[in-house]
Amino acid sequence: MPADERTSRHGIDDTQDHVRRLLGSFVPQWLARRAVVVDVRTDADSYDAGEQVEMTITFRNRLPVPMTVETPSKRLWGWTVDGELEASDEPRKRSTDGGSIAFSPRGRKVLTRTWDGRFKRVDDRTRWVPAEPGTYEVGAFLALGEQRPADTATIRVE
Repeated sequence: MPADERTSRHGIDDTQDHVRRLLGSFVPQWLARRAVVVDVRTDADSYDAGEQVEMTITFRNRLPVPMTVETPSKRLWGWTVDGELEASDEPRKRSTDGGSIAFSPRGRKVLTRTWDGRFKRVDDRTRWVPAEPGTYEVGAFLALGEQRPADTATIRVE
């Protein structure tokens, strides 16, 4: 398997490629953060209520050199539906430990995720609420804080 396709439990971290990480550390973070492009595509534009939405998420290094992007928390990336992280209003714990993602020259990380068409609601109990008919925005981002590389796609639930 090519090094660019290796993944960890986080989905895209390839911590075993120490040479790429070392070389990538010479690219300044301000440049590395601007060099990543995110692209989100769905398998269709319109879905029936309750139908699964498959997203293909691509993170791409635009630079012709290897680079490493450091994230402020252990979360390396995420996906959203109408701005809700993983289609859930569940409070998230914030870590203070950082993470990092290494890219080959002009390298890509391609992931797929599936949204089941429901929103997770957490209050005194946890429940799953089906998406109402309408337009929704699915997105993905590299977890870099406020100015993070991101992309969205619009879908319709019938």
